[in-house]
Amino acid sequence: MPPKTLHPPWPPAVVQGVANVLASTDWPGLTNSEITQLLAMLGIADVEAPNKRTRLWTALHNQQLRDQASNCVIRFITEAMAPGRHLQDQPRFEALRDALAEPLALVGLRVNEQGKLARGRATATTLDEVAQLAGRLRTELRRRGVHAEVVRYCEEELLRRSLFHAVFEATKGVSERLRQMTGLTADGADLVDQCFGARSGTPLVRINAYRTDSEISEHRGFANLLKGTFGTFRNPPAHTPRATAGWTITEPDALDLFSLLSLIHRRLDGAQVVARP
Repeated sequence: MPPKTLHPPWPPAVVQGVANVLASTDWPGLTNSEITQLLAMLGIADVEAPNKRTRLWTALHNQQLRDQASNCVIRFITEAMAPGRHLQDQPRFEALRDALAEPLALVGLRVNEQGKLARGRATATTLDEVAQLAGRLRTELRRRGVHAEVVRYCEEELLRRSLFHAVFEATKGVSERLRQMTGLTADGADLVDQCFGARSGTPLVRINAYRTDSEISEHRGFANLLKGTFGTFRNPPAHTPRATAGWTITEPDALDLFSLLSLIHRRLDGAQVVARP
C-alpha cells in the first residue's frame, strides 16, 4: 500500500475561514450533531468551545498541528460536502460550496460538483483575487458597496445563487420601501405615479427641493427610471416561470441591476415625504 501523501498545512486564517462557513450559525451551516459525527468518523479529537465555529476551527487547527499536514481539513471538507449528505437539500450543498469558494481560493482550491476538492484556476493572494476566483455574488456586491436595502430583500436568494428570484425580490424591495415610506398600498407604475406625480401640486415623495425646472426634470426622470426598472426587471419574472426560456438574466447583468437599485435606494435615503393636508 503506497504511503499517504501529506499536504502542506494551510494558514490558520484559511482553516478558520473554512470553519466559519461549515459551522455558520444559520443555514446552511452544519449542526452540532453533524460536526460531532464527522469529527468522530475522521478520528479528529473534539474540543469544548462556546460556539460551533470555534469548536470546529480549534479541532481542525489542533489536528493540523499534530499532523503537520492539512489532510484532516481536506478530509473534513470532502466528507461534509459528500453529495449523499445533501440529497434532501441540494440548495444547501450549493450554498456551502459557494461560501467555501472564498477561503479555498486562498489555497488555490475549490469544491467541484462531486463535493471533492479540486484545483482552482489560480491561488488568490488578495481580497480582490478572492472575489474574482470565488465568483460569488455576495462578494461582488460587498465590493461594489451595494446598498443594504438591496441585499435585505433578496438575502436567501443570494445564498442559493438564484439570480432569477434574487433580481425579482430585490426589485420588489423598492416598491415595498416606497409603501413603507408613504403608507400607500399601490404597486408598480401606479405606486410611482402616486408617490412622484404632481397632480395635487406637490409630489408626495420628493428627491430634491422640486423648485427649479432642473429639479423638476430630475424628479420626473427618477420616476421614469423607477417605472423602467419595474417594467424590465420585476414584471417579466413575475409572469414567467423560471423553468421556461422566456426570460433570463446573466450574472453581469444582475450585478449591474443591483448597482442601479443601490442608486435608487440612496436617492430614497435623502427623499422627503410631504404630509398631505
